[in-house]
Amino acid sequence: MLRALPLLRSPQRAWCWARWASSAGANQGQKAKPDCRYRETVLLPRSDFPVQLPGRLQPETELEIQQKCGFSDLYSWQRERKTKKEFCLHDGPPYANGDPHVGHALNKILKDITNRFYVMKGYRVHYVPGWDCHGLPIELKALSEHEETNLSAMEIRQKAKEFAEKVIEKQKSAFIRWGIMADWDNCYYTFDRKYEAKQLSIFRQMYEKDYIYQDYKPVFWSPSTNTAVAEAELEYNQQHVSRSVYIRFPFLKLPPKLASILDGLPAVSLIIWTTQPWTIPANQAVCYMPDSEYSIVKCADTGEHFIVAADRVQSTAAVLDTQFDEISTFKGIDLEGSVCSHPTIPGKESPLLPANHVTMSKGTGLVHTAPAHGMEDYSVASHHQLPMDCLVDEYGHFTEAAGPELQNKAVLEEGNDAVIQMVQAAKHLLKEEKCIHSYPYDWRTKKPVIIRASKQWFINTANLKAAAQEALKKVKFVPASVMNRMLDMLDRRTYWCISRQRRWGVPIPVFYHKTTGEPLINRKSIENVIKVVEQHGSDAWWTLPIEQLLPREAVAQAGKHDVHDYIQGQDVLDIWFDSGTSWAHVLADAGERADLYLEGKDQLGGWFQSSLLTSVATRKKAPYRTLVVHGFTLGEKGEKMSKSIGNVVDPDVVINGGNDHSTDPPYGADILRWWVAESNVFTEVLIGPAVLNSARDDINKLRNTLRFLLGNLAGFNPETDSVPTSEMYVIDQYMLHLLQGYANKVTDAYKEYDFGKVIRLLQAFHSRELSSFYFSMIKDRLYCEEEKDPKRRSCQTALAAVLDTVVRSFAPILPHLAEEVFQYLPYKKESSSVFRSGWMNTSPVWKKPGLEEAVEGACAMRDAFLGSIPGKNALEHQVVIVLEPGLLFELMEVLQQEESSSTSQLNEIMMASQTTLLTEVPRDMVTDDNLIKGTFLINLEGGDIREESAYKIIVLPAAKSKCLRCRKYTADSPDTACPRCMEILGGK
Repeated sequence: MLRALPLLRSPQRAWCWARWASSAGANQGQKAKPDCRYRETVLLPRSDFPVQLPGRLQPETELEIQQKCGFSDLYSWQRERKTKKEFCLHDGPPYANGDPHVGHALNKILKDITNRFYVMKGYRVHYVPGWDCHGLPIELKALSEHEETNLSAMEIRQKAKEFAEKVIEKQKSAFIRWGIMADWDNCYYTFDRKYEAKQLSIFRQMYEKDYIYQDYKPVFWSPSTNTAVAEAELEYNQQHVSRSVYIRFPFLKLPPKLASILDGLPAVSLIIWTTQPWTIPANQAVCYMPDSEYSIVKCADTGEHFIVAADRVQSTAAVLDTQFDEISTFKGIDLEGSVCSHPTIPGKESPLLPANHVTMSKGTGLVHTAPAHGMEDYSVASHHQLPMDCLVDEYGHFTEAAGPELQNKAVLEEGNDAVIQMVQAAKHLLKEEKCIHSYPYDWRTKKPVIIRASKQWFINTANLKAAAQEALKKVKFVPASVMNRMLDMLDRRTYWCISRQRRWGVPIPVFYHKTTGEPLINRKSIENVIKVVEQHGSDAWWTLPIEQLLPREAVAQAGKHDVHDYIQGQDVLDIWFDSGTSWAHVLADAGERADLYLEGKDQLGGWFQSSLLTSVATRKKAPYRTLVVHGFTLGEKGEKMSKSIGNVVDPDVVINGGNDHSTDPPYGADILRWWVAESNVFTEVLIGPAVLNSARDDINKLRNTLRFLLGNLAGFNPETDSVPTSEMYVIDQYMLHLLQGYANKVTDAYKEYDFGKVIRLLQAFHSRELSSFYFSMIKDRLYCEEEKDPKRRSCQTALAAVLDTVVRSFAPILPHLAEEVFQYLPYKKESSSVFRSGWMNTSPVWKKPGLEEAVEGACAMRDAFLGSIPGKNALEHQVVIVLEPGLLFELMEVLQQEESSSTSQLNEIMMASQTTLLTEVPRDMVTDDNLIKGTFLINLEGGDIREESAYKIIVLPAAKSKCLRCRKYTADSPDTACPRCMEILGGK
């Protein structure tokens, strides 16, 4: 069983003779610089690879690497490979309405890490970047740049398209600079005519299957943009302030079941509570919960009698600053058959109706019902055939039908005030107060929306829901917990409004009779529109004459005669339908489904859902096999980014630096990529100066390790100089054993999209197993053995494998650094590229579990030795290890055999000048100060062999002089080199 290796003090790197020599210490009385004659004989690391790149050079170096290493044609190269392994990541289209930001960076880099991993694994990756090009935000931004107000539909569309095209080019340049691998000359755009035609084809299929219909019902409506909006286009303001009111609804007709109680009382009223007083004029009923308890109460102050839910008596009395005395309690169903008078419209009746949406968590348990302004209210009205007249126009103003007191008043402003005054004048207002609560806002304009009934086109998601949920249960979610969130969202969604009252989008292919307003839509009409759009684009809807858009056959199929009796509809499709049909266009040549969709958590109710619904409706399956869901980007203190706060992080400034490099230094793209990979992307992702500086420090530490590896491979050719694994030093074999375990764990982490784990594994491996452990032991062999000595070649064989494996392990995350390292390989081939030469190539023969016990046993004793001499130079000591005959002794004997006590593998691990292995304690060596005792548990063959062995370590001062070449205390004289070094020097 592999146990974590003990952490050791990090050794100083030896990049020059003086630094290496000084780290070993010196004898007292030694002459100044007596070792100069040996300087050229020590094989110190040689590499031009920089430990750190100055900030100003980082961006330049990355651009050179992108050009030199073929970043631009990597995607095309891998698509031409002959392999049956395919991996498809379908790109969710970013919105073409603004500059690239860190949210883009988070998303695109996560996708690129995934794609590069699969390219290196030998897959042909299918990845087509795309852009969402239609919609109101683009239209509004395009129009804001022009002073004209009375533009035609085609003028609006042209300006919107030009704006989107500029944004696309800006975002595309940023994505390329971040190192995102793709064929950037072949992207998809939702305003492309072939894309639009495919989208209308999906519309036709769904219409023919009765999933699409037109209806008059309440929808979220944005007065600030004069259009219907979908749930996914809302954001909720948790601090919205409403004017909430408690209103009296007097009985006109008493409930028959309560007549005996109520007849003897003065006038009785219901109390309702609402945060939207402006909807009172549209009231058509009051709803109650049939199975809940209700109370008849008497107001202690006025003597009035009211009915409220039993659970809300005390809270309602408290709000009204009074006291209620309960007279009687009854079931809500007993209210059946009663009628109240309308509080603002004399003579109008409001019946009491049962409804399951009534809750007891707030209000009075009696709900004012305005079918034109509430989803649940609409359901009640449909069931009971109530009027659903809307008194509010598309601008959010009361219409003429609302009466002269309200006409033309904005419902959320002066209209609200006017309604409250009307209720007060009728003496039905019991209380008005401010209510701070969550309220939907238009995410584009940041202004509140309303619910308003209008004639719209819908997708009947109620009929799709069950099939969509079953399809979703077959999809893998990362993290797994978000599946339930999406299932719940689908469960709550009964319809999807897909019509928008704008110009910049794909038209809904429906025609209307000029006189009756009757819609005309059938297979022939839609198919003709699809052909026209495929040929001319959706502009044709506004530019071509009606006879080219609407064929006579379609009019005849509708039982009519004259094409010219019809006009084109002016609504466009919801942009979520736009992007939600992208699978039909992009995945046509990539198989039936994408292997992966990867987007932010807001897409659980957006693109993930619209893609699922359109695919299930037309193909009865999800368009994806796996969904990876990431969080949003925030400032490094967890706060939302805001220009007013000054914490907005611009990716371009991160890479190239700001105007003042002292405050905004250039970090380069790999820092940005490290930040993405290192973060826990499944929650909110923090970024700021401290985060970026930490990432830079981490990469510089990694560069230090890489330089050590490169420098010590100078003069080594893996093809001719490698040592067979079985003939390698035990510690080198052990390093390969650890390396294979590292490679397997990293590969698994990439497959699970856990790039943060990849970073953690990388940091632990290069700082602990390499820098603090392996490198600290092998320096003598690397620097002081003869250049071609098998012992040194054994070490270099391991180092070459380590370098290759480590670089490939982080290449998907840090492609620029990976390619840079390959440029400095001493044995580099001209065509050498990380991404064109495969994934980590480890060998099964590296895995040697039995080897662990030998090395880790020695490490346990080495740790005890080093712990006894804190702050002292280990080379100034010699060590005697005493073990009783047994398994542990046999393992240590393997490390000690056929070597001198100063150059044995056991001594290399102990890091002393000399190590002796004995079975008994020599009597003349032991004192109370130099004896260390301990035990080590041997665990072999999965626990079948377990043996705890005791050991004793005797620590003694080195008996010999310091060698002027290798710095070990193994020389016979202070003025000479040790026998090992003399032998090496004699051969030169």
